Amino acid sequence: MSVVKLTVENFEQEVLQAEKPVLVDFYADWCGPCKMMSPIVDEIAEEESEIKVCNINIDQAMEIAQKYRVMSIPTFIAFKNGEEAGRQIGAVSKGELLSLIK
Repeated sequence: MSVVKLTVENFEQEVLQAEKPVLVDFYADWCGPCKMMSPIVDEIAEEESEIKVCNINIDQAMEIAQKYRVMSIPTFIAFKNGEEAGRQIGAVSKGELLSLIK
């Protein structure tokens, strides 16, 4: 599965109402570490069918970034049953991201 692009309009349906665990990548186009993490996020989306992988551009969805207190990027938040289940800030390994959501 590919990475789901989140917006203010679809965040609740795609993340909070999701049937399976969701990994959300909070990023910005101008962020170097975010660009570095993008291929890893794509890999996880392709390889892990039991996880929904999404990303959201904080410049286009500032209210969601503020709601979840995203102060620096990239920030990865794992959601399970509509609730935040874990958080990782900064560029990390694929294994660290997977352990966040599993």
